[in-house]
Amino acid sequence: SVQVTFTVRASPNALAGVPLDPTDLTGPQTAVLRGAVPHDLVWIADLTSLPGSGTLYWAERYFNDTTNQNTWRFHPETGADVELSDLDPDLDEIRIITVDVEITFPGRVPRLESRQNLSFHPAHPRALSRLFAAELTSRRQALTIPFSLQASPDNMSGPQIGRLLMERPHPVTGLSILDTLGDDSASTTARQLTVILSGGNDGLRPEASDYEGLDGAANGQKSGLRTLEDLEEIAMVAAPGYSAGAGNGYAVDAAQITRHLIAHAERMRYRIAVLDAADGQAMSEVRAYRSRVDSKHAALYYPWVTILDPLTGEELNLPPSGFVTGIYARNDVEKGVQKAPANEVVRLAIGFEFLLNKAQQDVLNPEGINCFRFFEGRGYRLWGARTISSDSEWKYVNLRRYFAYLERSIELGTQFAVFESNGDELWANVRRTIDDFLFNEWKSGRLLGRKPEEAYFVRCDRSTMTQNDLDNGRLICLIGVAPLRPAEFVIFRIGQWTADRRS
Repeated sequence: SVQVTFTVRASPNALAGVPLDPTDLTGPQTAVLRGAVPHDLVWIADLTSLPGSGTLYWAERYFNDTTNQNTWRFHPETGADVELSDLDPDLDEIRIITVDVEITFPGRVPRLESRQNLSFHPAHPRALSRLFAAELTSRRQALTIPFSLQASPDNMSGPQIGRLLMERPHPVTGLSILDTLGDDSASTTARQLTVILSGGNDGLRPEASDYEGLDGAANGQKSGLRTLEDLEEIAMVAAPGYSAGAGNGYAVDAAQITRHLIAHAERMRYRIAVLDAADGQAMSEVRAYRSRVDSKHAALYYPWVTILDPLTGEELNLPPSGFVTGIYARNDVEKGVQKAPANEVVRLAIGFEFLLNKAQQDVLNPEGINCFRFFEGRGYRLWGARTISSDSEWKYVNLRRYFAYLERSIELGTQFAVFESNGDELWANVRRTIDDFLFNEWKSGRLLGRKPEEAYFVRCDRSTMTQNDLDNGRLICLIGVAPLRPAEFVIFRIGQWTADRRS
């Protein structure tokens, strides 16, 4: 369980006296407060009293119309306010009270997070109730802060909140933190409160509509997959975890999210959706799941990947899409987008939810279900690179992604043609630009053919455009390429001569 430790800090005496007459150091003094900010929680006590006999206040900075100066006023839980001018620096003390919060996350190597110098009043810029609010303004905070503090009633003041935290007796000494505030010899542990968190949750599970998102028409703020529409550089989309529990009442939402991912990739043209099979699915179930979708812009992966949880050291099954997108990226950098993202090691994997054999692979692979396999001496590998398309022309992931790369590159490389005169000179420039690009692709071994003429062609002339196209400002190129396809099956023909072979 997560452990939260609150450590209360009491500053040295912040109340000081300044002589009214700088030349007479023994004369009358005026009280000043050092190091405080508005809404600080302070502890005011008589210096002659026993430790723990003070009172909690929150500090207000205000302008005094009588003296025409800024000064301080202190508000208790109940009773009359205290003015700074009412205090005697020789007889009274003011200590500024703050709290440090240390969060300990369990695991093989416990992880610590801490927040220092927090205050209690809700209006304080470093208030406990702000940092650990039930609803946080920062998405990052909402994902990383494991608990919330909520005052009840909502209008509780700093002294009230502080008292709730500090009035519990220490399990060993029997003294509360309040009893130690005026004691400079009190240990740090005497001013600590430790809470073991239990019964929490990660919030509501996102629904299909949350993944789809809003287009921002109402308030200008997009959400979900809609937010990715404005980012042109994205080449793959995935939603790891969306299929978890599909066999336990979440199947409808998982199917809808699958459709949202596919629709997004198809709408954005140059993207591919990396889909997860559900956890715990048998072969028959994943085949049924696959039969309900069809797209050349999506690929499906099975089964889930087993790793060691870095926090607990226990085995943990994770959806494959996170590993697959990493393999895509690594493959793109090391070998190029034209290479099938398969026969690649799955880093961090110590196993799979199900271990598949060749016979099972031979059933799943033709249906467009990309499998993870274990090979003795070669480790845990991704062993499939097919889309979920029924169109045999687009059955390979690398083919779809390579064409997306070609189309996008040519689109960007021919932007110069926009608004130019649509005639022979422009057509020649466009042909030359595209030809140079495809020639480099062929020279790099990414296209099939012994000569450039066998690897690609580019046409941009009157044969590719009608008069109607010209009248409506359309420039149309016809481009053909011969891409390389993966060698999914390596076939050997082995013969053996018999002893009685005649020469």
